[in-house]
Amino acid sequence: MGPGDEVIVPTLTYVACANAVAYTGAVPVFADCAADSWQIDPQEIRSSITPRTKAIMAVHLYGQPCELDPILELAQRHKLFVIEDCAEAFGAFYKGRPMGAFGDVAAFSFFGNKTITTGEGGMIVSNDGSLIERCRRLRGQGLVPGREYWHDVLGYNYRMSNVAAAIGLAQLERADELVRLKRELAQRYFDRLSYLPLKFHREAPNTVHAYWMVSALTRSEGERDGLRHHLAAAGIETRQLFNPLHTMGLHSSRFARKTVAEGIAARGLNLPSWPDISETEFELVCRAIDNFF
Repeated sequence: MGPGDEVIVPTLTYVACANAVAYTGAVPVFADCAADSWQIDPQEIRSSITPRTKAIMAVHLYGQPCELDPILELAQRHKLFVIEDCAEAFGAFYKGRPMGAFGDVAAFSFFGNKTITTGEGGMIVSNDGSLIERCRRLRGQGLVPGREYWHDVLGYNYRMSNVAAAIGLAQLERADELVRLKRELAQRYFDRLSYLPLKFHREAPNTVHAYWMVSALTRSEGERDGLRHHLAAAGIETRQLFNPLHTMGLHSSRFARKTVAEGIAARGLNLPSWPDISETEFELVCRAIDNFF
């Protein structure tokens, strides 16, 4: 990947996705999302492919898997790489297979707010042994395996510390429990607030949603902002959804309307989603939401 190349990226995602493309000199080409799943729309991918396209980035936003079959079919037909961004999708499945098992390469995040954490850093997975070996070399200053202090490619200092790795291994022992608690919390929100005019981000067919965040849409941007201010006054933190990348600073030079993503971003918020939230804390959040409406 380099100058002149293009990578198709969903516009409704965190800015790191586009930045990773731009680091190489390539250009992120933004695709709109599907209204029901909020994930990158395969039809948008199809219409965005050009002779310069080299890869598709499939971001499993908020823990909901993308519709991977048509994405993989397009990639195979046009000889494109598929990069899975699984930063928010630890514990998610598509047609019985875990996220990270589909693309040429996949990246996971272990930042402090993720389902399992090492404080910072992450993990790369791939079925391509040569690609993994190249990643190992690049993360450690380009060191040649088996030779001391011999570096023959430009590398980087992307190594995880031993302490962080030990924390991660301990987290893995609780991984199934943490994912289960996340999914149970989402269902508790659905059941408790089903009578309110909130449209929750739900599990798509043939998938298992990891519910990294419990997210919902209000009826308008004003209502979303009013609800967030109301909850903040009660000491309850929420987050708005990611701003579409095509609308922001560095990545807005090729602006084109992406109306689905813009509409979702304007009306969406993330509710408190930590897996061990107490019943008292959960009820406090729900009562505050109920009082607003």
